[in-house]
Amino acid sequence: MQPKIYSLDDHCIAQDKIDQHASYVIHKLRQAGHKAYLVGGGVRDLLLNQTPKDFDVSTSAKPEEVRSIFRNAILIGRRFRLAHIRFGKKIIEVATFRAGETGTADLIIRDNVWGTEEEDVLRRDFTINGLFYDPETQEVIDYVDGYIDLEKRILRTIGIPEVRFSQDPVRMIRLLKFCARFNFTIEKPTFEALLNCKKEILKSSSARIFEELLRMLESGASKSFFHLLNQYGLLQPLLPELAHYLETRPENSMLPLLAEIDAEIKKNHPQHLDRSLLLATLIFPLFDEYIKAKVKSDQKTPHLGQIAETANHVIDCIFSPFFTIPRRTRSIVAFLLTTQYRFIPLDGRKITRARAPSDPFFGTALHLLKLRVGVHVELLPHYTFWTEASFEARGESSSATEPSSEEKEPRRPRRRRR
Repeated sequence: MQPKIYSLDDHCIAQDKIDQHASYVIHKLRQAGHKAYLVGGGVRDLLLNQTPKDFDVSTSAKPEEVRSIFRNAILIGRRFRLAHIRFGKKIIEVATFRAGETGTADLIIRDNVWGTEEEDVLRRDFTINGLFYDPETQEVIDYVDGYIDLEKRILRTIGIPEVRFSQDPVRMIRLLKFCARFNFTIEKPTFEALLNCKKEILKSSSARIFEELLRMLESGASKSFFHLLNQYGLLQPLLPELAHYLETRPENSMLPLLAEIDAEIKKNHPQHLDRSLLLATLIFPLFDEYIKAKVKSDQKTPHLGQIAETANHVIDCIFSPFFTIPRRTRSIVAFLLTTQYRFIPLDGRKITRARAPSDPFFGTALHLLKLRVGVHVELLPHYTFWTEASFEARGESSSATEPSSEEKEPRRPRRRRR
């Protein structure tokens, strides 16, 4: 298959947008006699005139050959062997050309069969992610009409959609991810396959899907993504409690809070919010309803320790049975949820003297209250009150000094024991 080649006159990608370390990696690989290109999301984002989060390289060099060329390279992964080349905190991911997937709908377990650049493109998920970019000739190399689909803003799988989703069900999550991020239209056969294959999602690795959910919470398009996830029936098998809440309480759902997160991320990009804060924001409305219903049924107000126990229980209920939340993450999320009722007590009493705890995540809990203020402006006085208390507490701790020698009381002599 001959690819379509798009020159600089066609695509207008500016060279100064190309990461210099990625260009260096490609140059070194080519010096060693290998083929190498920019590939995937980085090329897609450049063509959409967006700043790529990552620059990935695809090459004919095998992982061990990449490591022999770069002293700062480490090899990772078993199912999918990759080289990570480190430049300080930055990582350039280098993948060897893979052979095309089989035509069967069997779940992919191993993916370390090397192939050609054309085969590598044909095994990728969507046409918009199947483009190579050559930084030396400044050409886009297109085997799958991904360039045209980008211009038309269309999402289309490479190959038969049902087969591709069955081979790797996480692709369905990624489909909705790109739909939410770029507001693209899903091609009809791909959309029909999504609806037909959605039950296959539970065959995926829970860790991979959890990472995709976290990335979408960080993307600035989380509200749209979770709406689509629920609308097309993928939220229910993954997070049934959350899906049920979204269906029955649309007016009180987490979507307005997610909109607050999206607005903040877009404003402060590329600053990232703590992932525990993102998870707490996602589930707080459901947890708040659960706590208030429990108070009503028990006819007594729980203390903060009981609320913390309930928070841990509810977190497990929301994310089980598919996901397993790391213990540390769960404890932080539980603290963030519980602290909301320190800010605004369930019994409605007015706090006249606030004492900000020394917990390192107290500021994160205050951040969650700030996001809630964006949805419920009547909470603003509580946020202001606790923010001032936090400043005062930090001021006291920072200004506390040892008294001068003049201010110190003279020590009394010790009496000897007889």
